[in-house]
Amino acid sequence: MKTIQIINGPNLNLLGKREPDVYGSLDFDAYLGRLRSSFPDDDIRYFQSNSEGALIDMIHEAGFEVDGIILNAGAYTHTSVALHDAIKAVAAPVVEVHISNVHAREEFRRKSMISAACKGVIAGFGLDSYRLAVEALKNVTER
Repeated sequence: MKTIQIINGPNLNLLGKREPDVYGSLDFDAYLGRLRSSFPDDDIRYFQSNSEGALIDMIHEAGFEVDGIILNAGAYTHTSVALHDAIKAVAAPVVEVHISNVHAREEFRRKSMISAACKGVIAGFGLDSYRLAVEALKNVTER
């Protein structure tokens, strides 16, 4: 059994409503139920905040307790050295996730401030990116 913390950043509370052509029409709570059903033996926890400080606090809190973190930092991906430093400070491996293919979008989305601190990056598979990240973390034994 693995314990995995999903951390979603700004505007991801609007999934299902926000730009459905980019992010899909399913809200995250509905998807989370499906994800947990796919991994019944694992403890998949969920946290979302629009605040950078709250995301950092959750990384600090979970980063020494869980087996892995899935982080979709939203727009903070492209701007936050503080999130990069928080990821580096904790023991748990972190997988950076993006619902859309950020490399096929605006130029500013192609630069991640957090990728170098993460174990890996999964992008462009819609909400299924989270399932792929869970599978990756289930196979990781160290950072």
